[in-house]
Formats: sequence, C-alpha cells, structure tokens
Amino acid sequence: MDEKALPGRLPERDRPWVMRTYAGHSSAAATNALFRRNLAKGQTGLSVAFDLPTQTGYDPDHELAAGEVGRVGVPVAHLGDMRALFDGIPLADMNTSMTINAPAMWLLALYGTVAMEQGWTASMLSGTTQNDIIKEYLSRGTHIFPPAASLRLTADVIAHTLTTMPKWNPVNICSYHLQEAGATPVQEVGFALSTAVAVLDAVRDSGQVPAERMGDVVQRISFFVNAGVRFVEEIAKMRAFGALWDEITRERYGVENPKQRRFRYGVQVNSLGLTEAQPENNIQRIVLEMLGVTLSRDARARAVQLPAWNEALGLPRPWDQQWSLRMQQVLAYESDLLEYPDLFAGSHVMTALVDEIVTGARDELGTVLEMGGVVAAVETGYLKSALVASLAERRRRMESGADVVVGVNRFTETEPSPLTAAGAEAVEQVDPAVEAAATASVRRWRAGRDDAAVGAALARLRADAATTANLMPATLECVRAGVTTGEWAGALRQVFGEYRAPTGLAGAAGAGGDATLAAVRERVAATARELGSGRLRLLVGKPGLDGHSNGAEQIAVRARDAGFEVVYQGIRLTAGQIVAAAVEEDVDLVGLSVLSGSHLAAVPAVLAGLRAAGRADLPVVVGGIIPAGDAEQLRAAGVARVFTPKDFALTGIIDELVTVVREANGLR
Repeated sequence: MDEKALPGRLPERDRPWVMRTYAGHSSAAATNALFRRNLAKGQTGLSVAFDLPTQTGYDPDHELAAGEVGRVGVPVAHLGDMRALFDGIPLADMNTSMTINAPAMWLLALYGTVAMEQGWTASMLSGTTQNDIIKEYLSRGTHIFPPAASLRLTADVIAHTLTTMPKWNPVNICSYHLQEAGATPVQEVGFALSTAVAVLDAVRDSGQVPAERMGDVVQRISFFVNAGVRFVEEIAKMRAFGALWDEITRERYGVENPKQRRFRYGVQVNSLGLTEAQPENNIQRIVLEMLGVTLSRDARARAVQLPAWNEALGLPRPWDQQWSLRMQQVLAYESDLLEYPDLFAGSHVMTALVDEIVTGARDELGTVLEMGGVVAAVETGYLKSALVASLAERRRRMESGADVVVGVNRFTETEPSPLTAAGAEAVEQVDPAVEAAATASVRRWRAGRDDAAVGAALARLRADAATTANLMPATLECVRAGVTTGEWAGALRQVFGEYRAPTGLAGAAGAGGDATLAAVRERVAATARELGSGRLRLLVGKPGLDGHSNGAEQIAVRARDAGFEVVYQGIRLTAGQIVAAAVEEDVDLVGLSVLSGSHLAAVPAVLAGLRAAGRADLPVVVGGIIPAGDAEQLRAAGVARVFTPKDFALTGIIDELVTVVREANGLR
C-alpha cells in the first residue's frame, strides 16, 4: 500500500514555514557576512536585529548611545550602512523581517531605496516591519514619540505600502513582549487585538485608504507572537487568536473575504524563559515551544525564528544560531508533521481551552475599548499595571515552587556543563572598537554630503509632520539627501515631542503570601532605625537605552513590599540623571539594571559620577545578563553586588540589599 495514501494524510505536504534566525551585531559588514552564512545553511528568510541607538533614533556618537552601539543588533545610521548590510543579497528574493518600531518608516525607506539601487522595484519586495509601537510603551521601551503621533506614523506606512509595496506587511502587531512582561494568554490575546483595532481605526480614520480597500489592509496585517513552554496552552492561544481576528475583521471592518481575514503570524519562541542555570535545558524548551506554533495546521505560524540555547548568557555565536535553524529543519523535513490535516480538529479538550481564552480575551478587549481604546489604556497606566501585576504573580509562583523551572528552583544538582566550559568563548564577543568605528563612520558620512540638501529635506519633514500629510515622501527625500537616523528622529522629536510611559508600579500587586518577606521587612525597619532614618531608600536606575524593564520593575515592587521607599524614574536615563536623582533623593542604595550588554560602560559612568558628586560612599549593585568575567571587573570597580538571571528569588535579593546597606554603614 502506498504510504502517502494512508487515511488522514494530506494529498500533498503542507509547505514549510519561513525559517529565520534573529541576527545582527557589531557592524553592517559583519552582519552581512552572518546573513550570507545563514542563507547558505538553508535559512529561508532574514530577521534583522538593530542595535538600541538605531531603534531609539540616535546616531552612534550621541551621549545616550555610549556603550550600546552594536550590542544587541546592527547599527544603521544612514543609507551607506543599509547598503553594506545587504551588499550582494538580492532583496527581491528575500523575505525580510525588521524589528524596528518607532523609526520603522525610516528603516523601511532605507531598505526600499537600497532595493531600487539593486535594480528592483518596490512592488517586488516582501517582508515585515515590526511596527507595533504600543507594546514598546508596555514592555520593550524603544518608543520615542507619544502614542497618537506614533500611530500616525504607522498609518502612514500602511497607506504607503498598500499602493507601492503590495507584498509587504507594513505592521507586525506584536504580542511577543507582552508575554515576557507578564501577560497571561488571555491578556496577550486581548491586549494585542486592542492594538490591532487601534491601528486599523487609525488607518480608516486617516482618510488615506478608501473604505472598499480595508480588506486589502487587513490582509497585510501580520502578528508576531511568543510561544512559551506550556505548548498545549500555546496551541489553544493561537487558535483563539485566529477565531477572534476573524470575528473582529468581519464585524468591525466589514471584511467579507475569508482569505483576507486569515490570521497571519510569525513567532519567536520565549527568550526570557531561557535559563542561565543548566543552559543545556534550553534546547528542549526551545523545541517544545516550537511545537506550540507548528503542531496545529489551522493555526500554524508562517514564519518561525528560534533563540539560541545561550541567550541567557550573552550574544549567540553563528554556530549557536545554526543549531536553532537545524531544529526547524529537522521538524519540517524529517518528521511527518506537514503531511496531515489539523491534529486537533474535533478535540473536546482543545475546543474548551480555546473557548476559555476567547471569552477572556474578548472581555479584555471590551474593557480597553470602553476606556477609549488602547492609547487611553496606555496613558492611564491600566495596561502596564496589569502586566506588572501578572508578572509579579508569575514570579511568586516560581519562587514558591508552584511553577517548576528545571535546574532553577528544582532539580538543581548538576554536572558541570560542557557547553559553558569555554567560559566567555561560549558567547559572541562584541569588540569595543565597534563603537569608535561607527562613530567615526557617521562623522565621515556627514562630512561628505550636501548640507543644503540635508537641511531642505529635514525642513520638509518637519513641515509635513506639522500637517496631516503622509510622511513617507518626505522621509524618502531625507534618505536620498543623506540624513542620518538620529537627524530624522530628531526632526520629528521637535514636532511630536518625546514620551515617557507610565511605569505601572503604582497599581502593582505585592508578594502576597511570601513567608520569608516578613523577616526581610523587619530587617529593613531595624536598619532604618539604626541609621536614624524613617525608611530605607532605594534608587532603581535603568542607564542607557536598554528598555527591558521587567526585572527592574519586579525588584522595585518587591523592595517596596519589604518596606523600602523606592525611587524609580523609568527607562533611558543618562549616568548624570541617575547620579543627580541619587543625591537629590538622598538614597541609601543605588540598583542599576542593564540587560543590553553595556554594563562595562554604563556602570563605571555612574560610579564616576557618584565620586564626583561626593557620594563615593553610596553602595551600588547591578543586575543583568553579565558574564562572570565582567562581574569580576564590576566588583573590582566598586560594585557591591552583581545579580544575574540565576538569582531568581526576589525576596532573597532584597534581603541581600539590606546586607549591602548595613555593610556600607558599618552596621553588624
């Protein structure tokens, strides 16, 4: 009997999803070489990671860019960098995803210009801009402008691509970082769909798209989701996403074509769920998370990118990325997964779980819409507070042991891992000279262009921004004139202003039944009495451009519950601002959170500032993704304690902070 004719098999295998690795570091030339190697290994799409200065609209020589250039992605400061990034790579043959939010219009204009220089037309290009700014206010922190202005930029990109780049996904509604910030499946679906409604409403209300073409807009909306290790629940979440998206686009926007209403999404499986302890366990986590978005044919991802096993340790090497790519290829080409219809059709268990998520997410969406929409829910702090509270509850379950994390809070006995035996060689190292080279490069670029053309292009951009005109034509003129990333964003900052999002701490829940917290609370109170102060004061600071604030917020919440008075001003602070706040608020301790790898630049800058301000006695602790060798350097420089992801017990960390204060003040 022909095996392919067995009952239940598809007449033809389903086509594999687009396979990507999220890549970019150091420089455009180095990243181009990495892209070429990955494509040669069978990768079928590109996913570009940009560094934090690029994502937040700064050039490499800006004060806030210090220590951040080339760390978590590739720096792209101008058209020349974009040319180098895709040199020799035919863009018409690529499906390129760009994780770039506030400056998405700018990077898309650079990309399209390079493609045309290669001889392609814009209509040939396919890919995605992750242009969901709402989640930046809630979780990732690379926003620049206020919500209304940001949505205007998104609507302009959508309207532009609708007519000139019909194969491009102009917006990627991103629930990925919502899950990392604490969202439950219900919140992830409900909040992401609230953002999608805001985007579609902005397009509809902009007057740039005829009503009869809203189906074409909906058809090009894609989503970018997270897949955690609870893969059965993740399958249900994706099926719920599809059901609600179909309902919303049909009922709210009148889209009648079911093909246009299809839920289209790509996925990166959960990076923050990876562990520094026993990192070999991350391999099975990644595989299980991949299954959550591939097993169900009716809700299968159309693009997948997997993290590497060592992302909790530092920047993955090319070999680590290859390992993750091979996981996808084994599943797609060696297994029989793609030969069958949906495996869960008719499952009573799956149907009930999907219905539960749909009901809860529909309620969350209704709550947000009743508040006036997702912008109002951001500005009032409702969404941020909900995520901080959910993440606090998730942390509580892990610390209590109710949620098991193998190798972290259970089964911690271990043999030395051969994967990390090489020490610092187990991760990619970014040469400190990268920043100096990028700074010199952008200055040479500025010196070699027509200043009059640059000035005219920026003047047009500012003038158009003050009206309701679509900003893509002015942005393309800026690209051709040689404007830099920082100049483009700076011009719009002058018109739109900047935005500091609510921190969400005010409404955050406490540690609840943490039995050890009472003892720590007593230590805090006793230490304050011995020092003759009313309360111990902790400054939590986020230096540089690192916007991943989840850890800092959870420390702030737990410290407040333990009796500290907490000073937390949010993300994206200079060393000078942190020092000024520490002196003005007369704090007892400074805690710095750095996850971008810039700790060897950011932390010494704060220490130097405190010495200059006459507060060298003020203890400083640091938390982040910090290799052991770097931790030794920080301690040698005067840092009192270094905490890394293996230090998961928040109450224990707060107890250690009390010890640091006592040591600094000569108390027993």
